Amino acid sequence: MAETTTVDLLVLPDINLILLASVIEPMRGANRISGRQLYRWRILSPDGKPVVTTSGIPVPVDGAFPPSEETAPLFVLSAYYWQRHATAQVKMMLSRSARARPYIAGIESGTWLMAEASLLDGYSATVHWEDFDDFASAYPQISAVRGRYVVDGKRVTAGGALPTLDLMLELIRRRHGYSLALEVSRLFIYEPGGTVAAAPSLPLAPSQQITDERVVAAIRMMEKHIEQPLAVSRIARRVGVSARHLQSLFKEQIGVLPHVHYLALRLNAARRKAVETRQAFTEIAVACGFNSVSAFSRSYRAHFGESPSGTRKRLRQARSPADLG
Repeated sequence: MAETTTVDLLVLPDINLILLASVIEPMRGANRISGRQLYRWRILSPDGKPVVTTSGIPVPVDGAFPPSEETAPLFVLSAYYWQRHATAQVKMMLSRSARARPYIAGIESGTWLMAEASLLDGYSATVHWEDFDDFASAYPQISAVRGRYVVDGKRVTAGGALPTLDLMLELIRRRHGYSLALEVSRLFIYEPGGTVAAAPSLPLAPSQQITDERVVAAIRMMEKHIEQPLAVSRIARRVGVSARHLQSLFKEQIGVLPHVHYLALRLNAARRKAVETRQAFTEIAVACGFNSVSAFSRSYRAHFGESPSGTRKRLRQARSPADLG
């Protein structure tokens, strides 16, 4: 069983709600879809008091920063007027807190606070596109990158709300696999930045942008043929490329090979049916393109770490969706 990851969120005043939601909601979605508490989060403020957002809505917090235990990943969330909150005390606490944490993530103006605390010296980092030139000039010791987000070892940065959603999907993919990240992205009917019009929803790999119409067409074909899967070579012919070229395009555009994405689609569909319906597993196997129940069960267990019946039983015994975030 996957362990629960506790995440600390240091939230600064004058933040906007969508920035906070872009961190929390993907984790909540991962909990709900998996039926496990994969993530738990603690919202912290510099003084332990509720944080007032730009919309005037106060955000309750779990305590003051830093907490007594400092071994969880830390997300530093800030938006407007970050200079007001970059006090000597906050910078000192950030610097001390960094020592025991697996990584620290600067979200939007949180990158500036990390830079002020000398936590990004020698690292690559990104920031909101409007601030890029000023940031690069202010901190020559940091390698400023024009990207939606950057993961550089123990330092992570994102340039805004939607780039943060990209980042969270990538972190979920790295920890829990492509299938869960894919399903979380589809939960939000999310289309990552730079996609062509009406592209299917997909989780991001680093620097991923789905710009190739052939990849979009191939994915649509896969989504239409869940019950009777098409061979990848046939899909490739239909979109006008060789199977090898399609593999290269998928790897470049979404970070996985075509058959990996196709299998994730089918098994995610099977998991939804196992949880949301009373269909027999023989029917689910057929509906999701498997030749036999045994083949379906083997693939399902290898992918999700439990049998289809185990998933159904566990999730139906869950007390409430609220228990999972």
